[in-house]
Amino acid sequence: MKRLIHLIHHVELPPVWLALFAALAWLQARLFPMEVTGRAGDVIGTGLVGAGLAVMGWAALQFLLARTSLIPRMRPDTLVTTGLYRFSRNPIYLADVAILLGLILIWDALPSLILVPLFVKVIEARFIRHEETLLRAHFGPAFDAYCARVRRWL
Repeated sequence: MKRLIHLIHHVELPPVWLALFAALAWLQARLFPMEVTGRAGDVIGTGLVGAGLAVMGWAALQFLLARTSLIPRMRPDTLVTTGLYRFSRNPIYLADVAILLGLILIWDALPSLILVPLFVKVIEARFIRHEETLLRAHFGPAFDAYCARVRRWL
């Protein structure tokens, strides 16, 4: 049982949650197909997925260049506040949201739009709050000052 809990702790990562929510949207699109957004939905959705992937890559690169951990639940060595992190404390999670929204549009899974705010709440509850606790404990007033000038999402 202890090994299972350890495995779940290491497998439960934001991309797994993104895949789960995307799978739900895809399933909804297959069970209840809709032709609502047409070509515009495909173009906008593809743009959102592409932008999400680009933001995710750029934000991850900033962590790598700062030589700090990008893995949730691990204590970072550096507080990254430059680049995309000047605009959002969580650009990678914001990118996840853009990707989910883009896939929903591409698949014409408009009833699945309800999944987007649910995904945000899951990510906040499962990852962001814990990460903020770690950052506050490690960086103290520097993290508080960062939070005062940069919003959690946008």
